[in-house]
Amino acid sequence: MKLSLASFLVVASLLAVDSTAQQASPPLPPTPRPAQTAPQTTGTDKQGQGHDQGTSNDRLFFALPNFLTLENAGQVPPLTAGQKFKVVARSSFDPVVFVWYGFLAAVGQGENSEPGYGQGAEGYAKRYGAAFADGTIENFMTGAVLPSLLRQDPRFFQEGNGSIVHRTGYAISRIVITRTDSGHQQFNFSEVFGSAASAAISTYSYHPKGDRTVANTASVWGSLVGYDTLTIVAKEFWPDIRRKLRKK
Repeated sequence: MKLSLASFLVVASLLAVDSTAQQASPPLPPTPRPAQTAPQTTGTDKQGQGHDQGTSNDRLFFALPNFLTLENAGQVPPLTAGQKFKVVARSSFDPVVFVWYGFLAAVGQGENSEPGYGQGAEGYAKRYGAAFADGTIENFMTGAVLPSLLRQDPRFFQEGNGSIVHRTGYAISRIVITRTDSGHQQFNFSEVFGSAASAAISTYSYHPKGDRTVANTASVWGSLVGYDTLTIVAKEFWPDIRRKLRKK
């Protein structure tokens, strides 16, 4: 269910970017601009805090927290363990997230996903709690706990250049390739094993007893990785869509 919602957002992003490329008009002659006293800091704009903090204030589709995405960042200082936990907590307990999980729980209620939760107010409350716990546990495991232990960088560095195919491939590859705190490329242990640990913790602790199987755990793991993959693709193209919407 979460995966299908993410798929819709990604398809909408790609269609919007492709439409922008096809409808672009010939560039107008440049107009003179007043001299700037200092160069603009890339990747911050109004949605960023600046690279000294190493995170942003951006929101995906103007709503969902996108604080670990940097645009045109280049070389930036690594995040400390404390900063990793702080930004993940900031994302996980953002007011918009509570509304988002409410929506996911409502969709699950309508589809009667995991029937062990039942229906009615009690069933909805259980689905809401499970959705919130699932997302929070995975956020901390993949964005703070393992990145701190393994010294990996949990941020997504947007590519921003190249064809749609190239940028989509780059975004997808970030699921298995990430930066270390020292700036090198490395297998993304944090994402792959963090999502697996999250699936095991959630499945065998508070999900319905009938769903506590290895097969269901593997299915949840695959869903988490798939959802994260689609979300990263949306993050790659979101700045293009944001600029287009602001021009309109």
